Amino acid sequence: MEDRMIRTIKHKSKSMPAGYAELVALFPLRPLHDEVDYDNALEVAEALVGSINPSEDQADYLDVLTDIIQKYESRRHNIIGRSTPLNILKLMLKEQGMRGSDLGRLLGYRPLGGAILRGERQLSKAHIRILAEHFKVSTDLFFK
Repeated sequence: MEDRMIRTIKHKSKSMPAGYAELVALFPLRPLHDEVDYDNALEVAEALVGSINPSEDQADYLDVLTDIIQKYESRRHNIIGRSTPLNILKLMLKEQGMRGSDLGRLLGYRPLGGAILRGERQLSKAHIRILAEHFKVSTDLFFK
């Protein structure tokens, strides 16, 4: 699985770059494609939100970054809102770079993952609890 997390940012607001170009160099402003991009964008935004006296460039950058974050959240919410629990699970697995065998290992029995993804087996309440904890989401996503 590809590890694209920026987790090295961890800047305190006072050490975030003050200039727009430096902020863009740290985290380019572009559409968010997956949860990794989303988490990284949130980390940068949180660091900037805590700034006591943000520069004009920091405020402008944060304004654009929050628009990008909101667009991603809206798009993801629309996809999840129209989807079945199985499609939601498939989306989450894809975002995490996981396959059926990974799902099976997570649930405790490797062949189970493929069977669930093919629609041959249903998720039990125990499976749903495991998935909700792993993906850090509400169990409601996996109920019809």
